[in-house]
Amino acid sequence: MLQQLPALVVLLTVLLLLGTMFVVGRARMKYGIKAPATSGHPDFERAYRVQMNTLEGTVMFLPTLWLATHYGFAGWAGIAGLFWIVGRVWYAAGYLQEAARREGGFILSMLAWAAVLVMAVVGVIRALLLA
Repeated sequence: MLQQLPALVVLLTVLLLLGTMFVVGRARMKYGIKAPATSGHPDFERAYRVQMNTLEGTVMFLPTLWLATHYGFAGWAGIAGLFWIVGRVWYAAGYLQEAARREGGFILSMLAWAAVLVMAVVGVIRALLLA
């Protein structure tokens, strides 16, 4: 079961990205921000930053999750990935309310990503040394 956890984390990440997209679209309609504008009402701007920051974090997270999984840490990487998801949801919920409330979720997601990164580095180095 733990071997399949990274796949679940990937699916949850896609749903998280979809959710942030939905929130931005709804904020565009609510505050009359027409595309391609990315500024206007502060609530829209926070929603937009949540989406962009989550996308940026995902670009770093998914490759390291794949590497950690591929090089022997599927279960642990999956568990850390769940913490990353929780952190990003916490980050988004806090940031959407008030920018200063994003810190706890940001810290949790960065610690989870760092754990996955360490697993990826250890796995790749171990594979190189055994090759």
